Amino acid sequence: MTSPQEELLPGTRRALLHRIAVAQREGRAPSLVAAVVRGGRTVWSGSRSSVEGEVPDGDVQYRIGSITKTFTAVLVMRLRDEGLLDLADPLEKHLPGTGVGEVTVVDLLAHRAGLAAETPGPWWERTPGSLRPGLADILGERPFVHPVGRRFHYSNPGYALLGALVEELRGAPWPDVLRREVLEPLGLRRTTVEPVAPHAGGWAVHPWADVMQPEPLENLGVMAPAGQLWSTTGDLARFAAFLAAGDERVLSAESVREMRTPAAPAEAADVNDGYAYGLGLELRHQAGRALVGHTGSLPGFLACLTMGLADDVSAVVLANCTSGPAPFTVAADLVRIVAEAEPRIPAPWRPLRQVQEEESAVLDLVGQWYWGTYAFGLRLSADGVLALEPLSGKGRRSRFRADGDGGWVGLEGYYAGEVLKPVRRPDGTVSHLDLGSFVFTRQPYEEGAPVPGGVDAEGWRGLQ
Repeated sequence: MTSPQEELLPGTRRALLHRIAVAQREGRAPSLVAAVVRGGRTVWSGSRSSVEGEVPDGDVQYRIGSITKTFTAVLVMRLRDEGLLDLADPLEKHLPGTGVGEVTVVDLLAHRAGLAAETPGPWWERTPGSLRPGLADILGERPFVHPVGRRFHYSNPGYALLGALVEELRGAPWPDVLRREVLEPLGLRRTTVEPVAPHAGGWAVHPWADVMQPEPLENLGVMAPAGQLWSTTGDLARFAAFLAAGDERVLSAESVREMRTPAAPAEAADVNDGYAYGLGLELRHQAGRALVGHTGSLPGFLACLTMGLADDVSAVVLANCTSGPAPFTVAADLVRIVAEAEPRIPAPWRPLRQVQEEESAVLDLVGQWYWGTYAFGLRLSADGVLALEPLSGKGRRSRFRADGDGGWVGLEGYYAGEVLKPVRRPDGTVSHLDLGSFVFTRQPYEEGAPVPGGVDAEGWRGLQ
């Protein structure tokens, strides 16, 4: 149950139901279920079905395909956080004998290992995993199709390798590790490797006729870490809340934030489409809104989990058909509907509780600065972060956090990781700011300031 403050307005609920009703009808899906998360809780769920009287709810399982990869990535990040591996480690260090050991763990997570998209042999999603009993069977004789680390190329076998890596370092099967380390701590009791009733059946709908036939249901074997899981909108809503905020029992907020950061070289087409890939998560831009999550598909099923972090709204969409509704488009629309109809109410502004001596020194830094003739403003917020913003609205901006040594480390953008250093005169007053060798002064090309190249002795002038 949600409190009255968390419930969506009737008009919003109707708009959400209308969107999934249109998606189910126009996409000709046997059934479609969806949920919306806000404030870490499910605030709406809905479903549509072609079978009268049999409307699935948030407890009915659907196959989620490649959303499984996000679960596998969480397990790998846990290994990293425990110090059992480094993301820069070559695979060979922990899983020898694969034949592709030069790729790094992060290459695999970010789909930049250069591996083929699919396995050799028959279509792996529609055939038994027993046809591919080992890693050699999913890699084949020509595992690489691109140079390692040079470009983003989605690879299902790559995530099978990550699942094998988890098994090697944990000494237990991937399903057991997943259940013990992620599913049970997060309370995802309806997320399983094999279907557990009630669950939807997977269907193929004829592209030119309103008829359908069942799709085969196969265990994917060693490919399971790339797409095996079954789940529900209820469980995936809880998983979305975890991916947005972290949970110290599984992964910290900092680690899930790292997963949400682009990590793969983008192709030109991906840049045009507003698509990037992090560590087990897809990043997209839709109608000016940044969204992060993952899509999934296997014969008979379509799935999407996406999060609009700035709006604090996430959506899950599941359908039991091979093709038809576009799950990302539907999920993105659900986020948009809630974000626009009921925009997030920000927390009240609050000042710093008390200005300490070191914070008083920071006040000497705030205000207007110039890099050459470019004007910037430097502002201190209540969370102790300095924000540098161009006053023209165009230019490089970043936030900085104190490094404990008198400097400030950039948190984002061009200046991420760069150090902003206040340079003081002998009397303690601030002379200028040094930001990665760039000199910021209180006046443009301030006389007497250490501007590289010097300042013209005659100063500013008009036309002669």
